[in-house]
Amino acid sequence: MNPLAARWADTPGAARFAFGQTNRALRDRAAMATADALLAAAGLPGHPDRRKNWDTYLALFHAVTSVGPEEAVLDAGAERYSAFLPSLRAAGYTRLEGINLTFGAAETAGAITYRHGDVTATGFADASFAFIACLSVIEHGVDPPAFLAEASRLLVPGGTLFVSMDYWHDPVPTDGRVAYGVPVRLFTRGDLDAMIAAAAAVGLRLEQDHDFTCGERVIEWPAQDLRYTFANMLLRRAR
Repeated sequence: MNPLAARWADTPGAARFAFGQTNRALRDRAAMATADALLAAAGLPGHPDRRKNWDTYLALFHAVTSVGPEEAVLDAGAERYSAFLPSLRAAGYTRLEGINLTFGAAETAGAITYRHGDVTATGFADASFAFIACLSVIEHGVDPPAFLAEASRLLVPGGTLFVSMDYWHDPVPTDGRVAYGVPVRLFTRGDLDAMIAAAAAVGLRLEQDHDFTCGERVIEWPAQDLRYTFANMLLRRAR
């Protein structure tokens, strides 16, 4: 067992919290605070935007408990300020890739390679990765079925995909709002149902039960006058 997985195995409530929050919406600020505390207890810096520690913790937990340090991991839509890949590097993972359309020439940071890449057409070979994370990316102009098809192609048989997104169960008007050069999108419950179906069509299935019921509007985006939350999915590629 790698050091990070061992640390969380010894942390009361770490696994129960992770599985209880997986395939769920972020329902309250208490869950956000718990994720923040679990990252801190593991000696990890967390995300600079503390609201993002919820899906950062879940992605890290599932990565370190499902794949070993010698297996390849991709952060699809990575940011250099994200804690995901640096935390895996600190835990001894040696084959880490991060892609983003905003990156230029490939740059390495220890075991991490950051390179230019489109999450729907990465250019990597089939079955290149054992684990893929995609954290709050697909709402920014990404076609979900195309992304899911590419993720399925990239995963080894039995490999795992963790994806999170901006979310509210009912439609929220976003007409005319633009961020990062693309229209603002908040996924709805109907969108998530469509994603589950699209994932199944390319051999990706949810790892456990799901319940995307919302609670508090935990996330505020003042520049867009929006209040919403996050949701996540954990999917496994058929063997």
